[in-house]
Amino acid sequence: MNYRYDTPQAAKVVQDIRTAVHAVPGADAIVGGQAAIQYDTKKASEHDRDLIIPIVLGVILVVLAIVLRAIVVPILLILTVVLSFAATLGVSAFVFNHIFGFDNADPAFALFAFVFLVALGIDYNIFLMTRVREETLKFGTREGIVRGLAVTGGVITSAGLVLAATFAVLGCCRWCSWLELGFAVAFGVLLDTIVVRSILVPALSYDIGKPIWWPSRLAKDDSPRSPSEPPSSFVSVAE
Repeated sequence: MNYRYDTPQAAKVVQDIRTAVHAVPGADAIVGGQAAIQYDTKKASEHDRDLIIPIVLGVILVVLAIVLRAIVVPILLILTVVLSFAATLGVSAFVFNHIFGFDNADPAFALFAFVFLVALGIDYNIFLMTRVREETLKFGTREGIVRGLAVTGGVITSAGLVLAATFAVLGCCRWCSWLELGFAVAFGVLLDTIVVRSILVPALSYDIGKPIWWPSRLAKDDSPRSPSEPPSSFVSVAE
């Protein structure tokens, strides 16, 4: 009978053996083998994931708050990117298990996918919302959202398609870890570009209206500026 080393049962056996040998005074015993290596790798990846993901999200939130001079819209952007990442993980798990026939994903898969998808998704959202803010200074929040989406839509969508196609090439690799990462990033980029950035973020921002700019002045007064007022590029820096 063949026994797999990467199952929960194998991990439980490793833990039980370690508990038993560590209880022997002066034994200084170390449990090795492929199952122990797999278990230790999984635990290390979980530790890195739980540490790095909150740090990355916190840093991105601070950067967005500084760039957009607001708190509400950065939180909205973070939530939509995390939602996109979670949806990508769910679709990837289904495809890996039921289409590709993979038994398990690489322990570091979730962290690598998160770093790629969040970095790329936030980039696209920054391009969109910085332009929306510039247009808001001229035309108001809701009109600014429509104009900002119209101006950036073609460029961001084209960039997303090219990037997704580039990562999809990893699907030709024989190494399962690269194949998994390539599929997840390609799908996640397409999801973020076509659905999140093009539909979800503009729709939520449009429904919320000018409160998305809280606590900046635009949250209270986003009325279009008259021609006699300073140009938008100067105002966006000064406010």
